Amino acid sequence: MTDKIDMGALDRNDWERRSAEAWAEIDGYYEREAEAEFRERIDRLADELPDGDPVAPFERACAWDSTGHSDKAVPLYREALEGGLSGMRRRRAVVQMSSSLRNIGRVDEAVEWLTAERQNHDPDAAVLNDAVAATLALCLVDVGRGREAVSLAVGALAPHLPRYQRSMANYARLLVEGEGEGQGDGES
Repeated sequence: MTDKIDMGALDRNDWERRSAEAWAEIDGYYEREAEAEFRERIDRLADELPDGDPVAPFERACAWDSTGHSDKAVPLYREALEGGLSGMRRRRAVVQMSSSLRNIGRVDEAVEWLTAERQNHDPDAAVLNDAVAATLALCLVDVGRGREAVSLAVGALAPHLPRYQRSMANYARLLVEGEGEGQGDGES
């Protein structure tokens, strides 16, 4: 790892641009079977950040996760979250860590994280609300809560439909309320 650079010299916008470029090129690393090389690239970028910046472990976690190492990603996501990661990156960390937890057989923990995240109404991260719901739905299936999973998935999908939005939202609700099946609301 390289030495930290003087924070005064770090142009955060330039750093974000270079990070985005690295992530945009990840498929090339897959094609060359050079995932370790990609992780090293992300490590070098993370090393430029000041000590204690939660973005550094987040980026490292993403690199491990994206190259098939959920087990190595989870502790780094946790470190980033405990370090005060915020906004969109925080939401991404919760979703991605939960998916990784699911991958390594710690589904109950993933359900806890995602259930709590659904109560976090951060407007800067709202664009990922459906990702939270979709990941939670997958986890719920794994813990035997299929009706709740379908309800969550249909409820997340309903606002995106060109028609039947109200009906689908009601059907989603009824799945978990346990009321009769096949009850519509007259929407056509």
